[in-house]
Amino acid sequence: MGAGGSANRCPLAGDRMEYSNITLSVGDRVATLSLNRPDALNALNPDLLAEFSHAVAAVSDDCSVKAMVVRGEGRGFCAGADLLYFDEVFEDLSLLPDYVEDLNDAFFALEAMPIPTIAVVHGYALAGGMELMMACDMAVVAEDARIGDQHANFGLIPGGGSTQRLPRRVGMPRAMELLTTGRWLSGKEAVEWGLALRSAPPEFLEAELESLLEGLRAKSRVGLNLMKSLARRSQDLPLRDGVALEGANFTHVFATSSHPREGIRAFKEKRHPEF
Repeated sequence: MGAGGSANRCPLAGDRMEYSNITLSVGDRVATLSLNRPDALNALNPDLLAEFSHAVAAVSDDCSVKAMVVRGEGRGFCAGADLLYFDEVFEDLSLLPDYVEDLNDAFFALEAMPIPTIAVVHGYALAGGMELMMACDMAVVAEDARIGDQHANFGLIPGGGSTQRLPRRVGMPRAMELLTTGRWLSGKEAVEWGLALRSAPPEFLEAELESLLEGLRAKSRVGLNLMKSLARRSQDLPLRDGVALEGANFTHVFATSSHPREGIRAFKEKRHPEF
């Protein structure tokens, strides 16, 4: 019922952490996690997934951060699983369960973060790349981006949640079309379908992202955490149970956090609250 996560430590503020397969930077109350395998279209191999999960945990513990951006370096966001790694898998199928577990652990950790997460998509977000995009709370996409599942095109099925998250996002008929035909959506179509939040011409993608981030930087991290948690749990609860959970958290945050008091005081004093 409480806020969840640690809001007491600030280990990253102002830092840039270099990994082998990703880059993590924090500044102006926003963390940016960049997939950094551009030569492989940021394909998801075990090393990248391990680094990704480590970075997510580190950002979750940074009390200065109000949002996290997930993006890809180079020509695209993410082309999905690393097919070169699957050459090893075919030689030793015992590697596959661990890979699927690591993939889904990374996505669930992203969903469980105590702050909003935003995918910024250019180029390709395919298969596991689309699954990563869906694990973020929101997506800002280039109008000419190419987004799709495409497992069906190669005799495969998803392993990172597409059959579960996609119907929840776009409804069953549209999900079935994408899953069974393997076709790609443009960024504009992804917004029309409810798969992405906003689209923009590639040259205006950063401005569109910044307009979204500007609405998050000054917010209460406690409030952001609880609203995200409650909204995500709403998908699994009957309405009456979800409303009861919201009410219990409403009461709890007044009893445990100074933020409601500061927010109401700021409203009365006609100023912005300081969180």
